[in-house]
Amino acid sequence: TLMRSSAASDVYKRQVWKCAIRCFTVSDTEVWQVKSFNFVKNKKYFFIFPAIVLIAGIIVIIIKGFNVDTDFAGGTNIQIRIGKTLEAADLDNIRSLCESATGETVSSIQKSGANSDEVIIKMKEIDSEKRAQLFDSISAEYNLTEDDLLSVTNVGASMSADLRQAALMSTIIAVALMLVYISIRFKLLSAVAAVICLVHDLLVMLIAYSVFSIPMQSTMIAAFLTILGYSINATIIIFDRMREERKLDRERDLGDIANDSIRATLTRSLNTTLTTLFTIGMIYLFGVESIRSFALPLIVGIVAGLYSSVCLAGNIWVVLDKLTSKNKKQEAMQ
Repeated sequence: TLMRSSAASDVYKRQVWKCAIRCFTVSDTEVWQVKSFNFVKNKKYFFIFPAIVLIAGIIVIIIKGFNVDTDFAGGTNIQIRIGKTLEAADLDNIRSLCESATGETVSSIQKSGANSDEVIIKMKEIDSEKRAQLFDSISAEYNLTEDDLLSVTNVGASMSADLRQAALMSTIIAVALMLVYISIRFKLLSAVAAVICLVHDLLVMLIAYSVFSIPMQSTMIAAFLTILGYSINATIIIFDRMREERKLDRERDLGDIANDSIRATLTRSLNTTLTTLFTIGMIYLFGVESIRSFALPLIVGIVAGLYSSVCLAGNIWVVLDKLTSKNKKQEAMQ
């Protein structure tokens, strides 16, 4: 009886495992009949869609701006022990108390401590009088003492400027190194196409920061660099396939090569993205506020990276190749 029960259990586990694999993978026959879809022929639609998104996003940025945290803008960080496990409603209440007491907007607020009974408040730099009013308002609400005010620190403008410069330089250096690497491994035109796609991904992430009012803090640097690496990896897979196809037939049209390469690698790209999104999605759903503000831009960046790698990278390379070939023919005729 025990052997039968064990065998039945093993069969059940295998069935569950197969079902899970089918849920989170995409087969060749299930991807919109990709064997008959021409990505290069429909490239104008793939170019129009991100153009609309970027234009609309830039308008949102101009109107709404960014929720810049003290890491980048400077300001005051206050850590207070509340003495109870904090829920989302408590954080909203504390935010409201702070803004009412000081008249300043709280850039970010998050729970801290081993028991999630502490709160870290970040806002524009305030003087000692307003800090006292802020703490008095919170202490009256939660019956606190002076010992519950754990720390008050001011982040200077020079420190914020240094961090902004470090973020910008790290991104520029990463993109430049990728440009050099792809130029050596493939061609300069493919490197330019890849960089255009990376700029697209970063712009979409910036738009997400504005639309969802995500605090722009030091974790943004890690999010940007993560997406740069993730997106370029997906792009290189397509470019590598294009290079191999071109070696087999150098007279073949680059557009046909790009189209076949995109379709051949599409299943892999989708499955990789879905499994990654599943993991990051769980982190976003069940993580604390500070982790969620890091995970959400990653989710947006991963989706943008999939779109740019599959729909833009190969098409941009084809367009650039045709433009340079046309210029060479005109120069030869002259």
